[in-house]
Amino acid sequence: MGIGAMNYLKELPKHHKSDLLIFQVLMYHCSFQAQSPFGQGWSSGPLLFLHMISKLPRWVWLGGSSLAFLAGMINAVGFMSFQHQGVTHLTGSTTLVGIAAARGDREMLFYLAGIIAFFVIGAALGGFVIQDGALRLGRRYAVALLLESGLLFLSIPLLTQQIELGAYLASCACGLQNGMTTTFTGASVRTTHVTGVITDLSIFLGQWLRGIPLDRRRILLNTLLLLAFVTGAVTGSLGFGTFRYHLLYFPAGVTGSVGLAYGLYATLTRKNRGGAA
Repeated sequence: MGIGAMNYLKELPKHHKSDLLIFQVLMYHCSFQAQSPFGQGWSSGPLLFLHMISKLPRWVWLGGSSLAFLAGMINAVGFMSFQHQGVTHLTGSTTLVGIAAARGDREMLFYLAGIIAFFVIGAALGGFVIQDGALRLGRRYAVALLLESGLLFLSIPLLTQQIELGAYLASCACGLQNGMTTTFTGASVRTTHVTGVITDLSIFLGQWLRGIPLDRRRILLNTLLLLAFVTGAVTGSLGFGTFRYHLLYFPAGVTGSVGLAYGLYATLTRKNRGGAA
């Protein structure tokens, strides 16, 4: 343990209460051996991961939950569409690629490969736009949201005509959203799938049964994301019967409106500060 880490431990009572939990986890993750502010050889990976969750501002919580709601809605539309496949995550699609390959179903194989490829393109675009994990005011988030909105708007007429490119564009939008939120939160917030969320909540349950102190903010964050995604799926399922693919105008409109509003806010704030944010 580096000297910096020892000094930090001495000052622990002055820090956020969740830091005690962070150090408990760090004791079991010393294999990273990465450079960090706490001294050479100190395990920085888990610290950064847990610390970022505890320190995320409230607007990120609200934004993450809202995006999870929209993703649940989009995925419900995907499952109820003409191909009956999800577009917000890749685990099931990757498994179905293997099944299609084993059965020699080229049509389904190429379709699923397209879903995966466009999700990857979207996530890569999210990383390209956001650039790094520094959460600060700027117009990059506005650009990402506007791109997602545009992709969803373009997908609607194509899906209405049962053209597969529509599903590809919706998958690309979800990949972009997940890449954006993952980049600016250090992988602590996932908004387009809930496997990691449910896994985290299950781990917390096991730790609670063992009497291990829990970080309530992490539990609350994951619970909000799960409930938001499920609520979005319910809304999407109910709305699809009436609005069909036009239901996607709602997430497209929300992401576009928020992107425009945020871009305007960021521009005005930077002008008032007289410099770059």
